[in-house]
Formats: sequence, C-alpha cells, structure tokens
Amino acid sequence: MMIKAIMHGCNGKMGQVIAGLAAEDAEITLVAGIDAHDEGKNPFPVFTSIKDCDVSADVVIDFSVAPAVDGLLEYCMEKQLPCVLCTTGLSEEQLEKVEEASKKTAVLRSANMSLGINMLMKLLKQAASTLAPAGFDVEVVEKHHKLKLDAPSGTALALGDSVKEALGGEYEYVFDRSQRREKRPQKEIGFSAVRGGTIVGEHDVIFAGTDEVVTFSHTAYSKAVFGKGAIQAAKFLKGKPAGYYQMSDVIG
Repeated sequence: MMIKAIMHGCNGKMGQVIAGLAAEDAEITLVAGIDAHDEGKNPFPVFTSIKDCDVSADVVIDFSVAPAVDGLLEYCMEKQLPCVLCTTGLSEEQLEKVEEASKKTAVLRSANMSLGINMLMKLLKQAASTLAPAGFDVEVVEKHHKLKLDAPSGTALALGDSVKEALGGEYEYVFDRSQRREKRPQKEIGFSAVRGGTIVGEHDVIFAGTDEVVTFSHTAYSKAVFGKGAIQAAKFLKGKPAGYYQMSDVIG
C-alpha cells in the first residue's frame, strides 16, 4: 500500500530532493507540504503552517529549521502522526520536547540520514574502545557549504557522541581553543568546523597517537544520500507504536 507523507520544509533544498525521489518511488507519495513560502512549484498542496494542514497522512518527514520544530511536534502529538525528524541545531528544550513527543507517537530523529554515516558510528565505538585507552587523541573535523547555519554540524556531534559513549562518557567536548594556553588534555574531543562554497558534507574523525594517525572519513557528494535515507526511515516508521527511533533501527 502506498505510504502517504507530508514534507515539512518542502521548498528547502532537502525538501525538493525528497520530493524528486518520492516522485520516482512506487511505495511513497507526498500528499502535502509545509513551508513558510508557497512558491507554487509542487504537485501537492502547500500550507504555510503545519497547524493549517488538513490532509491525512501516514508520516511526516521534516527537513526544516529549528524554530519550526516546536509546532511540528505539537501537531504530531495531537494527530499521533509518526515523524522523521531531520532538522539539526535543536535546543535542549526542544530535545526534551522530542522525548515528550516520542511518548505519544513514533519519532525517528537522526543527525544524519545516510547509511554510511550510521555505519561509521558503529565502527567508531569499536575504534575508540581500542585506541583511546592506548593514548590516542580524538578530533572531529567537519566541512559544509557556506549556507549552513549551525556549527559544528549535528552529524559531527553525533560522531563525537559515539566515541564518548564508548569511552564511558568521561570525555569533554571542546569547540574553541583560541583563548586557551595549555597543552591538550587527554580526555577531550575537539571539534573544528569549515564553512565554504557548496561542500555537501565531509566528516573526519581523527585518532592521533604517537607516530601514527588513524582517520575515519565520510564524504557526501550529493544531498540525495540524505533524502534516500529519510524516505527509507519514513517507510520504516509507518504504523510503528509510539517511541524514540534512530537510523540504527532502520538499517538493523
């Protein structure tokens, strides 16, 4: 049976990527879109606010901006509508609201929807467990296009979280060393963000030891990798009971 989805942030770059992918997918169709500006370029009805959407659906896919997420979560809780939540840069208060929403409907939240990144997270846990106790320092370097608003990226933080989790949560995150004049502590994970041009997304997790360096790298050459993952997640989420899901549930 065809899955009916609402695209929250339909006129953004990712919204348009997903619209294109869904148009070629026999298992899912976009029945409505939400965007602050209806540009009249979509084959489905577009609402400027999700609270005005009266189209029934099986799931909503979100690639919007952080300020729009509050209204989205309220709508999904009210309608008990499953939600694939892909927007990054959420505040602590919003993350708490995501937890609240997951008690009333199915919510899948991921900082990155690509299969490769989610596999990388698993590999990092194994690497960290071996290399960090041997004295290797951990650094995360991410590069994105100049239009990206948040830094470091949600994916970079998620990769750091994988390492930190494997190390018992003892490591601290450091985002700026410009005001510090001291040698690098052992139990920290440093983050560096590069913004420029049209870089889709590059992430390096560096384990730097004495006389050797191990680097895990992931490069996205197209936004389509994220769109394909989001559609895969939407198919997975249809009909699922209330709960907090991740891409690791989708890929198994």
